[in-house]
Amino acid sequence: MTSVIVLAVVVLLVITIVAKAVLVIPQATAAVIERLGRFRTVAAPGLNFLVPFFDRVRARIDLREQVVSFPPQPVITEDNLTVSIDTVVYFQVTEPRAAVYEISNYIVGVEQLTTTTLRNVVGGMSLEQTLTSRDQINSQLRGVLDEATGRWGIRVARVELKAIDPPPSIQDSMEKQMRADREKRAMILTAEGERESAIKTAEGQKQSQILAAEGSKQAAILGAEGERQSAILRAQGERAARYLQAQGQAKAIEKVFAAVKAGKPTPELLAYQYLQTLPQMAQGDANKVWVIPSDFNKSLEGFARMLGAPGEDGVFRYEPPTEEVPESRPEAEDEAVASWFDTSTDPKVAEAVRAAEEVARKEVPGPVAGLRGPGDSPTAPVAPSTGGPSRALGQAAPQPPVPGAASERDTEAERRD
Repeated sequence: MTSVIVLAVVVLLVITIVAKAVLVIPQATAAVIERLGRFRTVAAPGLNFLVPFFDRVRARIDLREQVVSFPPQPVITEDNLTVSIDTVVYFQVTEPRAAVYEISNYIVGVEQLTTTTLRNVVGGMSLEQTLTSRDQINSQLRGVLDEATGRWGIRVARVELKAIDPPPSIQDSMEKQMRADREKRAMILTAEGERESAIKTAEGQKQSQILAAEGSKQAAILGAEGERQSAILRAQGERAARYLQAQGQAKAIEKVFAAVKAGKPTPELLAYQYLQTLPQMAQGDANKVWVIPSDFNKSLEGFARMLGAPGEDGVFRYEPPTEEVPESRPEAEDEAVASWFDTSTDPKVAEAVRAAEEVARKEVPGPVAGLRGPGDSPTAPVAPSTGGPSRALGQAAPQPPVPGAASERDTEAERRD
């Protein structure tokens, strides 16, 4: 029985010694080993052997990068305003021996060092600089912390300001200022938009006025050209009409004189015609009294003797000449006058008329009033209206009645009676 107990004690002792002699360290972890209270070594990750009852593990250090978020700290700025700043520190233990023996608690040390450094950095800045200079504050904090924690075996990777909270009154003022700035920018942008719109509108109106002026100019030029052509054509028509009217009057006078000559007038007939003309001479408003000259008969007699020859009864009668005056057309007498009576249509005008006829036929089915029929020639002259100068262009002017012819017949009838 005693031997069994001794065997069990020996086995238990062996197991204990083996457990004390074998140490397994996980990856990214380091263990500080002490022998009889003095630093011996830093156990690397993996299997390590210790001297039982002499070596022991002082501390296990995490070698990964750690993130520590510290609670908000009140910090006074240069303009005596208290702001609450929340920081985040990223650090990593690079020397486990220094982290264990140089400081009792490196996390608390990093926190306190961060707070004091932050107050020193922010204390030299105004609130506006603090709010707008986060990168500068982060860089200064990282530099100070990395230098101070280097002897602790710690490397500070980054320092970030998570939040900067000014006092509530300052927040209200900042919100009002931000609102005013936004309204200012909105008004500036609105004014810029209105200015651009006004500029674009003015440019559009300018272009519109320029185009309208160009159109008015072209319209005025075309209108003036049309009026000039119309005036020229009207003047040419009036010239031809006056020429034809003068020609007609000349023909009428020629016919009257020919009729008078053919009738062989006597002094009595001339006297009778003169007496019929005298009342017409006295029809004016200013004529009150008219007198028949006493030597009127002698004048007629001399006129008859000069132009006529005595007949068988002793009466002087006018003998018409045997030569006949040839009739001629005015356009045949002078080549310069022939162009006045050209009634052919201008090709441009004919083309415009033909286009108008086509449009009218498309819009109104059947014959179009006022236009030529489909069988008419587009270049044929338009039939002139009666009563105007153009009536005499293609036909002889109507001959006026011969004055005195009826009176001569009446005189001859009275003499026979």
